[in-house]
Amino acid sequence: MAQTVDAPAAPTSEKSSLLEDFIDIFVTPSKVFERRATSGFFLVLLIVTVLIGVIVVATRGPMQGIVDAEVERQVALVMQQNPSLTGEQAQGMRGVMEMSITYGVIVFIPIIILLLGLTTWLVGKLFGAKFGFTAGAMIAAYAYTPRILETVLVAVQGLILDTAAMRGRFQLSFGVGRFLDPDTTSMGLLGVLGRVDLFTIWITILVGIGISVVGKVPRAQGMMAAALIWVLGALPAVWQLATG
Repeated sequence: MAQTVDAPAAPTSEKSSLLEDFIDIFVTPSKVFERRATSGFFLVLLIVTVLIGVIVVATRGPMQGIVDAEVERQVALVMQQNPSLTGEQAQGMRGVMEMSITYGVIVFIPIIILLLGLTTWLVGKLFGAKFGFTAGAMIAAYAYTPRILETVLVAVQGLILDTAAMRGRFQLSFGVGRFLDPDTTSMGLLGVLGRVDLFTIWITILVGIGISVVGKVPRAQGMMAAALIWVLGALPAVWQLATG
């Protein structure tokens, strides 16, 4: 009597859409990293960038008070460091900074994701993870998707709160930075404590899961690697704090 041989299951990555990925990354992230372990990252990076960019640009009006405060603080710092700057030069800086805050997200987010991917790859190797830069960038791109939700929640706050009375972007954040006065707290300290934040920690955890799943290392090692990445991400703010 002939035995029936079960046909091999089709790879899940072939049947899973990006929409499913963007849902599952919030509920079962390990499954996303399993099925996309050998996939690219560009399309995910593009989608994340476009969605966040559209939300930021669309809510430019309600956020104008915070943008103005951030720009004025930056200009005052630059003029303090360069007393020879004229009022006309300062005004020019204001325009550039305002455009950068509003529209620079389209440029900065891909750079941030690629740098996170590079760091994920290099740090992952220190903990025995076996994957290349492309996989590291894929982990970073998917791990960054909670920023979409954060941008939506910040936009909602901008619509219902009086942002004209606010003095900095961290006042709409979901971490320690929300409770600090940006006018009396140094930018370095704000940068460090601003990373003690729900979404930054969430992204860090997703990176740890991705390193563990794609790099085939124990979850504890993946999380230790992610913690080191979080620390490395804080170094520019630590340097700013140390140098005053």
